[in-house]
Amino acid sequence: VQLQASGGGLVQAGGSLRLSCAASGRTFSSYNMGWFRQAPGKEREFVAAISWSGDWLYYADSVKGRFTISRDNAKNTVYLQMNNLKPEDTALHYCAAARRPITTMTSVDYWGRGTQVTVSS
Repeated sequence: VQLQASGGGLVQAGGSLRLSCAASGRTFSSYNMGWFRQAPGKEREFVAAISWSGDWLYYADSVKGRFTISRDNAKNTVYLQMNNLKPEDTALHYCAAARRPITTMTSVDYWGRGTQVTVSS
């Protein structure tokens, strides 16, 4: 599975962005998908995950109520809608795919290249 993330950019605090991650391959619908992020000088951290069917969602406490993960299996794409962005959300955001439920980096089978999100105060 090859993953290509897009949609990052520069936004003011309180603003919104929608990240997309397009996957190649015919088995996308069988993978659990997730988003992670890494800020400068910090470790990569979990953000959100969605099951292959879309009926199981999981979020980091820091983004609950502000971010929404979703997927369109017909388009081989997973999304991350980010609202009420804060400067601490500034990071390189990565999408991920796994056969197992995604909650940590060790559960990930495939990584995409990151897309930069920068939130100004």
